[in-house]
Amino acid sequence: MLRKKLLVGALAALGLLGLALAQEGARLYGQYCQSCHLPTGLGAPGAFPSLKGLDQLAKEEKGRVYLIRVVLFGLQGPLKVGSATYNGVMPGYGQLSDAEVAALLNYVLSSFGNKNPRPISPEEVKKLRASPLKPQDVAKTRP
Repeated sequence: MLRKKLLVGALAALGLLGLALAQEGARLYGQYCQSCHLPTGLGAPGAFPSLKGLDQLAKEEKGRVYLIRVVLFGLQGPLKVGSATYNGVMPGYGQLSDAEVAALLNYVLSSFGNKNPRPISPEEVKKLRASPLKPQDVAKTRP
């Protein structure tokens, strides 16, 4: 009986932790991303790309690495998304902690019609942070 109560308590704590992380991701999106990509995540045609469909990138390791690098180091140069081409600059947000970058990306990857295939972990972020790239080099790594 005690095991069952402990298990229920642990699951409830995990649920609350997941809710807190989702709220943190939403807060970070509102603070850093919403002004360009809009509250809907659909971006602005010709200026800022939609974030819809990014979950497809996150299915493969190369895509996950790319998305983390975009948030950490920024993005500069031509970017083709569907039939549209963008040529702007996105700042990097390397000042965010590894956990905040993961929370932000997990929010985006589970919002705007995205279905996050596998949450990004702070450990993945930490590993990539150790090898910084210039924003124009990040653009060249898009799968």
